Amino acid sequence: MLEGKHFYEFGPFRLDPAERLLLRNNQAVPLAPKAFDTLLLLIENSGHLLTKNELMKRLWPETFVEEVNLAQNISAIRRALDDKSGGAQYIETVAKVGYRFTVEKRKIDGELRSTAQELKPTTFPTPAPTEKSNARTELQTATATSQAHWRRGVLGVAALIAVAVMAWGVVRRVRAGDALSPIRSIAILPLVNLSNDPQQEYFVDGMTDELITDLAKIGELRVISHTSVMPFKGTRKSLGAIAGELHVDALVEGTVLRAGNRVRVTAQLLRASPERHLWADSYQGDLTDVFSLQDRIARSIAHEVRVALTPEEQARLTSIQRADPEAYDAYVRGRHYAAQINPEGFEKAVLNFGRAIELQPRYAQAYADLAETYCWGVATQMIPQQEGLLKARQAAMKALEMDETLGQAHNSLAWVRYSYEWNFPEAEREFRRSLELNPGASWTLLWYGMYLAQGNRIAESTAEMKKAQQVDPLSPVADALALAPLLTGRKYDMAIESGRKILEMDRGNGLARWLVTTAYERKGDISKTIDMQEETAVLYGESKEAAAQRFTRLRRAYESLGAQGYWRANLEQHLSEWKKNPGDPYDHAVLYARVGEKDHVFGWLEKAYQAHSQELLFWLRTDPAFDALRSDPRYTSLIRRIGFPQQTQ
Repeated sequence: MLEGKHFYEFGPFRLDPAERLLLRNNQAVPLAPKAFDTLLLLIENSGHLLTKNELMKRLWPETFVEEVNLAQNISAIRRALDDKSGGAQYIETVAKVGYRFTVEKRKIDGELRSTAQELKPTTFPTPAPTEKSNARTELQTATATSQAHWRRGVLGVAALIAVAVMAWGVVRRVRAGDALSPIRSIAILPLVNLSNDPQQEYFVDGMTDELITDLAKIGELRVISHTSVMPFKGTRKSLGAIAGELHVDALVEGTVLRAGNRVRVTAQLLRASPERHLWADSYQGDLTDVFSLQDRIARSIAHEVRVALTPEEQARLTSIQRADPEAYDAYVRGRHYAAQINPEGFEKAVLNFGRAIELQPRYAQAYADLAETYCWGVATQMIPQQEGLLKARQAAMKALEMDETLGQAHNSLAWVRYSYEWNFPEAEREFRRSLELNPGASWTLLWYGMYLAQGNRIAESTAEMKKAQQVDPLSPVADALALAPLLTGRKYDMAIESGRKILEMDRGNGLARWLVTTAYERKGDISKTIDMQEETAVLYGESKEAAAQRFTRLRRAYESLGAQGYWRANLEQHLSEWKKNPGDPYDHAVLYARVGEKDHVFGWLEKAYQAHSQELLFWLRTDPAFDALRSDPRYTSLIRRIGFPQQTQ
């Protein structure tokens, strides 16, 4: 119902609700009826966020429509409002929530002067016949036939030119992004669960994760990892804010609706700056075809951002395997639990991956995830080293027997070759093959980066860690492990400064705490080392009184005897604890090296070698405690027996 004649002005545009007319500088701008209704609704609520559900209910009150229809309307409006410079932004997308008209509008009451009457085409009066015109009639008639052929030819060419010009204009509007910088980075925001069943969240998160994994296989596209996008689940932050935090050119958002063994996924691609809708589509099928469905979405996104796929990438995004619905359900549950990285999550992940394999024995991806889960279990001491790495090796090799192109399985096998078999050439080959298959895999970049840092290949490690941080910018693990090449490269001040910044934002980051404490210790700043150790003990549950009493002994030893007093007190404490709970022999070797007792150093290093100590493998080559011993024949003999590559010794 109209309040009376009124219209809206914003920028160079005027919108007349009564005439259903959009003008730009007094020129009519074509807009489909439903797109016009959408624009009017946004303008009438200028400055307010309208949710997608609210918009769809008001635009299609009696009809069920998919979210894609709304996205297409928004896309049409943005094309209609876009100026030649591409700089105007009238509609803000709030990821996964809705849209807001952001430009100031003026509501003006009264008649709109440039109405349809003003827009009628100009007409010219037909002149009355004259004697001269009558005299030319015969000549005109005589030449009419030949001129008709000529006119048809000219008009045909003119029509073709007109169509070509209009088509060029349409393509230019639709593909306005071509004039902008290419999209080379993207984030897949957590897909929204439309089933109204909270128990399906694991399934929807699994779909998000699978889509990220597929797109990360594309070498030319930087895809943000699962760890960094999950904090935006359910967020009301604007598209621009999210893109800014993740440092990406574009975002993908969408929904998942599962009903029994049927699944429907909608997805839309949004450029971050200038903000615009680029593409939307929906996909549906049976769970038996879920792998094919995921690959189709990934290929569509790659096509829309105009990334050229290599033949190998194209093949990796073309799945011919069919899924057992129950096996797939167990698999995504396994991934959900594995991401928790805690003892309960570890046990449930192993159980669910095993269930998936039992139901579908040739489920290569489930074997690959099981292998990675065992590797993390060893790293976080949730399973004994030998047991965990043997099981990881078995699962990874089984996965690769079925599908050699699984980068994740190559990564797990690389870590087994390195940390369990001490087979450095094979470990390097497996890491490189994993990154060749999946160049954007954050865990592979981090594990390979650690391998390089521990081998004293500092520049190479730093490069891999930077790549990991680019695809996982909000990951506390990536931020902390990026300190490793600074520590092994003896850039202690830089490690401390960077680590302190991490701890300001994430006080409980255990990896960062250990690396900063170790950097203080290796730098020789023992006072700050003790402060960090005490602070960490209290943070992890020890009472302030007990921690103060325990660390007072270390402080007094340091104050009276300097660094040697600190190291001697640490050694005595470790020897006492060893009687109750034997640990890694390598730790004793480090402390004996610090107090200068060479024979004891090599005695404990030999014990570490016989125990196949991971600490020995990880830190022997870069720990300054052993600098004075590196020319000792016993040290060179140990290095040779371990088999370290020549350039890393």
